[in-house]
Amino acid sequence: MHVSITVPTGDPRQARDIYPALEQIGYDRAFSFESKHDPFVSLAIAGEHTERIDLGTAIAIAFARTPMTLANTGWDLQAASGGRFVLGLGSQIQPHIEQRYSMPWSKPAARMREMVEGIRAIWHAWETGERLSFEGEFYTHTRMIPAFDPGPNPFGPPPIFTAGFGPLSTRVAGEVSDGFLVHPVNTRRSLQELTLRAIAEGAARTGRDVTDVEVVCVTTIVTGRTEEEFERSLAGVRGQLAFYATTPAYLPVFELHGYGDLHPVLNRMAKENRWDEMPALIDDDLVQTIAVVGEPHEIAPKIEARLAGISDHVSLVNNRAPDPQHFAEIVDGLKRTPA
Repeated sequence: MHVSITVPTGDPRQARDIYPALEQIGYDRAFSFESKHDPFVSLAIAGEHTERIDLGTAIAIAFARTPMTLANTGWDLQAASGGRFVLGLGSQIQPHIEQRYSMPWSKPAARMREMVEGIRAIWHAWETGERLSFEGEFYTHTRMIPAFDPGPNPFGPPPIFTAGFGPLSTRVAGEVSDGFLVHPVNTRRSLQELTLRAIAEGAARTGRDVTDVEVVCVTTIVTGRTEEEFERSLAGVRGQLAFYATTPAYLPVFELHGYGDLHPVLNRMAKENRWDEMPALIDDDLVQTIAVVGEPHEIAPKIEARLAGISDHVSLVNNRAPDPQHFAEIVDGLKRTPA
């Protein structure tokens, strides 16, 4: 099984230590994510201190940027890492795009599709020397002169993964993406009934083979070698799920498993700034439904059972209680699983 991890810190000062440690553990890929820090800076540093592990963003916020800025960054990181970069893009939500980034928001699925197509058009122009001519509904790129053309990438263009949740954004991955980053709010049932179905619909629209889309199942882990470690991990996941349950976009998975009534309650509590009280509403059954829970030696077979027939690409995450070293035994177990 191909094993990735979402790196629990984006602090670039830690990149020269944490990424080599993950490579040594045996991860195939390490993802940064955009929260308190730029997602690209730490990967540039990581590329200088690693040799094998793939490096990607899961995710960089696409709509805070343009196809040209992302094309430049992706091109340079692909070259600097020796061909180990994956450009993972997500949309974020409207208030953040408009109020935090001061960027336009409209038709997020259509805009993401065009974003990917625009980036690829720019890369094609750099690779071939052909005239840049991309005109879409949201983005137009028609000017490229030699002073700004980096020329062909010695390692070829990096793959582009997209993330999403609802059927429209998930279909985009089937239509144009090299991979899909499944949101951590997922279950075996939701992957089968919601995610894979939408990707297949998207692939059919553009005549693609659905197997060309790498489905990365981002999977929340609750584990620990001691009771204290386990409880810290569990508390972190309760808090994360409480946060996710406030967002309407994630409601379909909660509804699928009978927890739809949590959303209005937790949404109201969030607006009242009662964040510390919210995790108590996430019961053990809900944690067990969404997360993979157990001692380290139990996690690999549980992940294998969860993803059997769905995907052989998993990305481990526990952002609220991170310690990638605790996942070493899990990685070893998963790497023994035939792809």
